[in-house]
Amino acid sequence: MSTLADRQWRLIRDEPRDGATQMALEEVAAKTALEDDLRTVRVYSWAPSTLSLGYRQESETVDWAYCDREGIDVTRRQTGGGGIYHDRHADISYTIVAPAAEVPGDLMDCYDLFCEPVLDGLREMGVDADFAATAQASIYQPSCYLRDINPAHDVVAPAGDGVDGPSPHKISGNAQYRQRDVVIQHGSISYDRAPERHVGVFDADLDPGTFTDRVTSIREQTGIDRERAVETLADTLGAWCEATESEWRDEELDAAAALADRKFGDDAWVRDRQELEPAE
Repeated sequence: MSTLADRQWRLIRDEPRDGATQMALEEVAAKTALEDDLRTVRVYSWAPSTLSLGYRQESETVDWAYCDREGIDVTRRQTGGGGIYHDRHADISYTIVAPAAEVPGDLMDCYDLFCEPVLDGLREMGVDADFAATAQASIYQPSCYLRDINPAHDVVAPAGDGVDGPSPHKISGNAQYRQRDVVIQHGSISYDRAPERHVGVFDADLDPGTFTDRVTSIREQTGIDRERAVETLADTLGAWCEATESEWRDEELDAAAALADRKFGDDAWVRDRQELEPAE
């Protein structure tokens, strides 16, 4: 249980949604946290499979023809870093949304706090995971899973520096941004590996082996099924803040659909990072 458990939280075990809607729901949750004093933790997946670009990532790094051919959606996150291929089955994602005034102002302290339930969930699944003990150099900077590994927010398995045991591999990347005085943290956790697609979405000559040499997964570490992994992560997120089981309100879904159309699903944002003005 965290120090935030005395506030009002909801846990949403979300259904699969397209990438633009998933990103829009985070901004909607930020508004709900401020206006309705209701914080959100959720676990979700992406349908169709989606490449989410980092905020400042150049669209030229994407193999658009490959994504179109493979039916892979593309959106752009509010957070920085490299692009992440969110496979419909191989990726498990989560979001934590809380007012900025209630969480540590120091970024690293906030990561420590918000990653507690993520690490608890992985350990509950039987994964020996922790923040990276040492930094690792970038292999391909436009890809989140192949760029430099940062001990501040990248999670590896097994835990440790690999000196006296197996080499650690990245299993989760996490990022934060602030929206309307709210902190939003989201992260991608590798349930399984889809190396051909992870490298195929980028306009670069990358060997899939490069991905498997850097990345591990829940399935590789423990062999548990995906449904159990999703439920375990949701349970630990909910227990961390004593959240009440909940669902999105109809008005939130309507607002997210409108925001997805106007921003996160629009080429001006996805390709050029240009946000259109809201309609009058």
